[in-house]
Amino acid sequence: MQLLKTSGAGSCEARAEEALKKLLTKKELKHIKLHYFKKGILGIKVDSSGWLYQFSLKKEVLLKDLQPGLAEIKSIRFSLGEIDNNGKRKRKTGSQAA
Repeated sequence: MQLLKTSGAGSCEARAEEALKKLLTKKELKHIKLHYFKKGILGIKVDSSGWLYQFSLKKEVLLKDLQPGLAEIKSIRFSLGEIDNNGKRKRKTGSQAA
């Protein structure tokens, strides 16, 4: 999982990343990237529609587990997006897919 560039060590994004590392499995963490935190909404990019579905099923539980330490998080939004895990996961496109 990649963290947003933040302004301070105690930022909400940094604390959310640490909390997610405790709540999610290593396998799940490979498929997400923190995207933004704005107006109480934590935006998380997910690398495939299958994982987007899995995380959407866990959304309420994740929010409930995150809120005691991160009261500023009011909602979580998952969206499809590219995840760059240091070049470990690249999708084949076009002529590479053959």
